[in-house]
Amino acid sequence: MKFAVIGTGKTGGKVVEILKEGQIVGPFDSSNKPTVEKLKEADAAILFVPGGAVDELIAPLMESGIPAAWGTTGYDWPEDLDRQLKQKNLKWLQASNFSLGMNIVRRCLNIIGQSSSVLDDPEFHIHEIHHKHKQDAPSGTAISWEEWLGKEAEITSERKGDIKGIHQLEVKTDAESIHLKHQAHDRKIFAQGAIWAAEQLVHDNVESGFHDLSTIFDNVMQQ
Repeated sequence: MKFAVIGTGKTGGKVVEILKEGQIVGPFDSSNKPTVEKLKEADAAILFVPGGAVDELIAPLMESGIPAAWGTTGYDWPEDLDRQLKQKNLKWLQASNFSLGMNIVRRCLNIIGQSSSVLDDPEFHIHEIHHKHKQDAPSGTAISWEEWLGKEAEITSERKGDIKGIHQLEVKTDAESIHLKHQAHDRKIFAQGAIWAAEQLVHDNVESGFHDLSTIFDNVMQQ
């Protein structure tokens, strides 16, 4: 299977490292932009680009007709994107965090949120820490944690060093605390997850449209 790799930053670079030479179309970046013809050489695209680069990539990707896995955060996707993709029979997905372990955490957060009703006036605090070059705060993953929890939470952020990503939840009452933590030790977990996700999009059992990684993950777990 061949992948068009778009974006060669910290995570996109890891995708290039993991894939074999014969599996890579590109890689592409701001100085080597993908063309429709080159994109058509791939079975799927993997994109780790900043939000400001998304608009100019949507049209050529749609025209190429290949599935796409987006690792972009801090971007407001068009409201009618799902409809557009279905009309063109295209399959795209996005994720704020491609760690497959994070999807296990998502299920844990669902359970914690649903079960917390038995606690006496619980308070929820999500704290995330990332490298000093990460621009958006809070992280897209921290926002997702609150959504997965299904409870209003205080979200705080830190930017320092070269930390790949730490997310932690504290559920606190007067009598007890519950802690849940996920820490990324190597950015290859995001690259591995993106490759896995792109592979799933190529399969016939994924419907056309704009998906979240969690939907694809859950579908695979149920098979």
